[in-house]
Parts: sequence; structure tokens; C-alpha cells
Amino acid sequence: MNASIDLGSRRFLQPGRWLWLRVLLWGLALLVLVIVPSSLVAGVVYAAGALATGTPLDRLMDAPGPVHLLAMVAMAAAALATYSGLVIWGEQRDPTELALGPAPRELIAGLAIGGAMMALVVLVSQAAGWMLISRSSVTDAWRAAAMAVESGVIEEVALRLIVFRLLWRAFGPWAALGLSALLFGVLHITNPNSSWFAALCIAAEAGVMLAGFYMLTGRLWVSIGVHAGWNFTQGWIFGAAVSGTDFFEGGPFMLEPATGVSEILSGGAFGPEASLAGLAVGTLVGAATLWLAWKRGRFAIGTGSAVPDGAANP
Repeated sequence: MNASIDLGSRRFLQPGRWLWLRVLLWGLALLVLVIVPSSLVAGVVYAAGALATGTPLDRLMDAPGPVHLLAMVAMAAAALATYSGLVIWGEQRDPTELALGPAPRELIAGLAIGGAMMALVVLVSQAAGWMLISRSSVTDAWRAAAMAVESGVIEEVALRLIVFRLLWRAFGPWAALGLSALLFGVLHITNPNSSWFAALCIAAEAGVMLAGFYMLTGRLWVSIGVHAGWNFTQGWIFGAAVSGTDFFEGGPFMLEPATGVSEILSGGAFGPEASLAGLAVGTLVGAATLWLAWKRGRFAIGTGSAVPDGAANP
């Protein structure tokens, strides 16, 4: 997982006057130019899939599961390609944060870490009597996989590669960690069944942790895998709500809050990621990841230049 990190230091991100403003404007442009075209690509795939399967265009959500997965994979590929092209043009550098060589092993590692973390959350919560787990009939995993791809890729490109990286470029690593995590939590406050405690959990256990994996590896692949693996395991394998929604149903188990248990302990209708166990597991992993990043000298990076592996903090 060794890699140097290039935050960008040319063209729009070159040092000098109004750097912070140029960084923020470039970040807003990236968000629009990445998200809008990739969403249109997903819409085209949905429409083509609907026509091929006889699904009415006004009922695209009723399309067969494979159509959903194909649309989200196309959306993710378009987002990654568009981001890479914009970085090459606008920052005049190679997007090493999306280097393809390490992608397979780092994605697999991330998926395993995210799945193991959620399994631990469920194990602790069930042992404490905060949640109840039962068997359920397995249907299919197409939609669950599609939602995992969407959340893992699109949210990570937007929140980690654009928001976190550019805040780091403008204001340094600590401010970037705090501001990007706060934004990630606030964005979840409008979700169904959300609360300020749920937003706090998302900010602490996911916003910081997922940024930490990017800092540690210099690439986004582990963060994508952890995010997707966490969501898929939580929503499909254990049948729990994911960030207040139930889009991931269809797996072998059903996880529900125990009757009479506080939502802070069980996560309530928002899901186990808003539980005390979820907060503890995510925060501990995030703290460990940031510590490793600190040991590798990642926190010394702040000017847009790459720091060699093994460089120590001054």
C-alpha cells in the first residue's frame, strides 16, 4: 500500500495568490463536471435496459436487477474516467490516486476490511443485546451490488478525491479531515430516519476513516472497497437499513433493533452504522489508519508536492 501523494501543484492549483479560492472553485467545477455527465451515462443505460426488457420508462426502478448493476457500473466508470481526464487537463499531472496497477488487490483488501468491520459491529451489538438477528429468504443481490458500487465509487470520488484532497491542498491535512468529515455527516442528516447522532457517527467513523485510507495508500481503491463492503455487508448480508434506507434487502439475514433499546445503542431505523458499536469500530479503525499515515509522513504533505514513502514528519 506504499505510494506517494500528489495533491496537485500546477495550473489551477499552483502556489501563489488566492490559492484557497482557486482550489475551492476548481473543486466545485470538478464536482459538477464529474457527477452530471456520469449521471447522464447511468440514465442512458437505464433507458436502454428498460427498452430491452420491456420496462416502462416511467418505472425504471422496476427494471431487472442486472440493469441496475450495469447502470451503476457505467456511472462509476464514467466518473473515474472523467475525473482522470479533468485532472490531467486542469492540474497537468497524472492521476496517481487512480493508478490501475494496484486497483485489484486494494479493492479486494478494502472489501474485506469493510465487510469484517460491519460483521464485528453486528457481533458486538448482538452479544450486548442491542440488536436481534434472524434468518431470511435470499432473493438476489443485483440491486445491493448496484447500490454498493454507486456509494463506493461516486461518493468516494466526490468526498475524498475532490473535497478532501482539495481542502488538504488549500488548508492542510487536519482542516481537510475535519471539514470533509463534517460535510459527510451533514449530507446524511437529510436521510430517512436520521438524527444528529447518526450524522456524528457517519462523520467520525466514515468521514475520517475513509479519508485515512486515502492518506495511507495515496490511492482511492481501498476507500472504495471499504465503503462498498461496509454497505453491502450491512444492507444485504445482514438485511439492515443503510443510512436510513432499505435498498439493500434480499440477503440471508435480517437485523433489527432490540425492543426498548436506545437508538444510540442499536442504531434504530438508520442502521447499525449509527450505533455505539458502529461508532466505536469505525473510530478505532480510523484512528489506527491515521496513525499509520502519520508514521509514513503523510501529514507532512501540504504543498501539493509528493513526499517519498517512509518520509518522517519533521
